Amino acid sequence: MLARILPAVAMLGICIVVQAQEPQPQAPLRTRGQIQPAQGQDAPAETRGQVPVPQEARQPQRILLVDRIVAVVGQEVVTASELTERREFAERQLRQQGTPLPERGILERQILDRLILDKAQLQLARDNGIRVEDIQLDRAMERIADSNKMTLSAFRQALEKDGVPFGKFRDEVHQQIQMQRLREREVDDRIEVSDSEIDQFLESARESSGARSEFNLSHVLVRIPDQSSPEQIDQARKKAEKARADSVSGADFATIVASYSDAPDALQGGNMGWRGEDRLPEIFAGALKNLQPGETSPVLRSPGGFHVVKLMQRRSANDAAPVVQTHARHILVRTSEIASEADARRRLADLRERIVTGGADFAELARLNSADGSASRGGDLDWLLPGDTVPEFERAMNALKPGDISQAFNTSFGWHLVQVLARREAGVTQERRRMQARLALKERKSDEAFQDWLRQLRDRTYVEMRLDEK
Repeated sequence: MLARILPAVAMLGICIVVQAQEPQPQAPLRTRGQIQPAQGQDAPAETRGQVPVPQEARQPQRILLVDRIVAVVGQEVVTASELTERREFAERQLRQQGTPLPERGILERQILDRLILDKAQLQLARDNGIRVEDIQLDRAMERIADSNKMTLSAFRQALEKDGVPFGKFRDEVHQQIQMQRLREREVDDRIEVSDSEIDQFLESARESSGARSEFNLSHVLVRIPDQSSPEQIDQARKKAEKARADSVSGADFATIVASYSDAPDALQGGNMGWRGEDRLPEIFAGALKNLQPGETSPVLRSPGGFHVVKLMQRRSANDAAPVVQTHARHILVRTSEIASEADARRRLADLRERIVTGGADFAELARLNSADGSASRGGDLDWLLPGDTVPEFERAMNALKPGDISQAFNTSFGWHLVQVLARREAGVTQERRRMQARLALKERKSDEAFQDWLRQLRDRTYVEMRLDEK
């Protein structure tokens, strides 16, 4: 009930309370010498028709605060209990990582900022019709359990032992998948890399001397809003300078990130993992060349805000590692005003059933039903390199073994069935070098574009802060 009430009262600024009724006193006993008004006789107006209540029993009603609103985000709210629950989860996570906890007030405000940004993204995802099917969520949970070397049942027990309800964790994964798909649709799928950019990238790599390096780094991002005033920019710069000063003085960097960073990965220590310099934003790559492991960069400025980068480790890049190619075919069904998403899913489910249990030929059904240009080839996509398809397609394809057929899944092009025919390892060819260059340029552009997109989304979302109201 509370979840249904909160959105309706958010704009009115109402705190939800429960009034605890005091027990009503019984009618006082007659005592010798006490005169009571006879039935029908006049009585004082304030007591007429009521049971007399002694003055000492007339106590004010006790009010118990159930919850309060700490922020309004678009048409939704963040409640105090939601913020407390997320803060306590973050504190458990930081303890498990061995990270000293920031001050509670600082951590709470950082988490509230991230909750606001998450709610803004989830509202936009729902408005754009981005959904996560139960079967896709089930597979994601299985992959998470497998990455922890557990069965799903054992993983559930481990979560609940740590005080994390399985249903709550599943909801969090559902939201993360929605936000990832939103990023893919709004940012990644719109990034283009031209052939001339690839040519220039490869030429620059040939001209550079020395062995290529990869960096393991962590970062702090202090975001600045669009059309910021000089005072806002100065305030953000000082915040980044304070984060850098804390790092140089030897403070734990993961704690610094949790305290100062506006990036989505702040509670994971801001770690970006191993990245080749060609896959880093140019502003980072330039700063890291002069750093030794354990050192912190100066405060860096980008269109999205201020950055502080700490180099954790450095290693030589292995340029000769093999790459896996996948031979696949697919059937594409597009949605329209006539064919809904439910119709597309149902149609593909019927086709899959005919192939798996009825022995129907995949290629023939692709020729008859697929809306893709590959239909005339029986849906054959030939040998695919990583990055050749959109992320949702590649993710579904990579989860299959040769011969397997996927369940119906959605991308920005429509609904698909994909079958993996074979896999092989490819050597270092010119084609692969160009593929690597395309991926590196796309990843470099993606990081910068995503941070800029998040900043714009935050600026255009209606937000009303009430954390300091009591």
